[in-house]
Amino acid sequence: MGFHDHRAEDLVQDVFLTFLERVDGFEGRSQLRTWMFGILHNKARERRRTSPGDERTDPIDAEFESRFDARGSWVNPPGDLDRLLLSKEAGAMIQECMEGLTANQREVFVLREVEGLETAEICKIVDVTVTNMGVLMHRARTRMRECLEAKGLSRR
Repeated sequence: MGFHDHRAEDLVQDVFLTFLERVDGFEGRSQLRTWMFGILHNKARERRRTSPGDERTDPIDAEFESRFDARGSWVNPPGDLDRLLLSKEAGAMIQECMEGLTANQREVFVLREVEGLETAEICKIVDVTVTNMGVLMHRARTRMRECLEAKGLSRR
């Protein structure tokens, strides 16, 4: 959803607290998973309203200092560099590109591509029409493709 780890953990705790407080009111008109994602969506939107721009910090200096010594040499060299490049760097590139999406695009993209939810569930959670969801997905995929291609990842 675009939150840093510590904020995401707080958000998850808040979602589960809300779930436990309101579970008696669950009417079963949707899947429990859809209802929980709805709570997550509302809590994430609430957090973004109360602290805009707070999530865009990048602790890159601390990361470099922990991996390299004063001369610029690795503190602990990576074992299998090819595997590391394919996993961590690709994952980081994907994460960076996802941060370039709007909150709605990122949410729809994650719910569809990561969580594997169906269109109807996503529309219910995010409270958009099928057409609007299609537009959000198209824009998210287009931006992701353009960003990843600009970073050197492309179809082979």
